[in-house]
Amino acid sequence: MHQEHTAMKVCTDACLFGAWSAADEQLQNAKKILDIGSGTGLLSLMLAQQSNAHITAIEIEAGAFKQTKANFGLSPWKERLDVVHTSIQDYAADDKKQLFDCIITNPPFYEQDLTSPDPAKNLASHSTALSWDVLAEAAAFLLQENGAWYVLVPTLRAYTMQKLALNYGLQLSEECLMYNDAKHLPIRAMLKFVKQKETVIQRNKIVIKNADQSYTTEFINYLKEYYLHL
Repeated sequence: MHQEHTAMKVCTDACLFGAWSAADEQLQNAKKILDIGSGTGLLSLMLAQQSNAHITAIEIEAGAFKQTKANFGLSPWKERLDVVHTSIQDYAADDKKQLFDCIITNPPFYEQDLTSPDPAKNLASHSTALSWDVLAEAAAFLLQENGAWYVLVPTLRAYTMQKLALNYGLQLSEECLMYNDAKHLPIRAMLKFVKQKETVIQRNKIVIKNADQSYTTEFINYLKEYYLHL
């Protein structure tokens, strides 16, 4: 996975999020998937490996767009992968837009935190260019009925995302908390929303490392098809 032209590099939580999403039967059976904010193209490539879907990636930052395009071109699934250089707002407003069975997003996390001197990193990390409210609205607008939206957020802001999604008719279907280890609080929440009126919420967790800092069996089972050395 090449990442020299992207501000936000491949990280463990994104890899686990991609593997968790890709393991979901609804996503595996999807025909059309949208990746909002593709970065390196990591999530799209992981989903392509586990499905037969055609995947469209959206990326606003020029360097990340070029990186996604290059990584797609080198992959064995390149015939099912497209990337569009635009914002999700403009994409949703396009008359030629299509609806998707599933959408995946690793969105900008930060709102009022200290910004970086690197404009590309700010675009990738801070929600000034893409608020969560706008993101939730776009996801709901571009989903088929009964479609699913998978999103990664900081644990302390999971309820905020849940409330915003509900405003646009997206019900929380699953919440999986991600822990670095069993002794600390969870660092991320992996959320699945569905575009339907009612659903039963499943709640679970994944611990990345054992006390000796080795990877847990659960983490290995999720990532062994993607990591070369597990």
